[in-house]
Amino acid sequence: MSELQGSLQFATVAPWFARADELAAADTIDLGRVTQCDSAGAALLLELQRRARSKGRTLAFTNAPTQLRDLVTFFGIGSVLNLAA
Repeated sequence: MSELQGSLQFATVAPWFARADELAAADTIDLGRVTQCDSAGAALLLELQRRARSKGRTLAFTNAPTQLRDLVTFFGIGSVLNLAA
């Protein structure tokens, strides 16, 4: 299991994108310590899922905070991201 933490916003996601292959190789990514998320953070999660699927894997995201869940619902990408309860 891997973990994302802190702010997943335009100004802060570049280091996470740099680790995208490593993160996408996990079975599960814990989002419980994410404090904020904007469209760049959502794009990161979509990219991680895309990379996992390109390798024939499914990536699950757990413990998504309410703000992130609301953003995912707003963009209509919940079925793509596989957010676990």
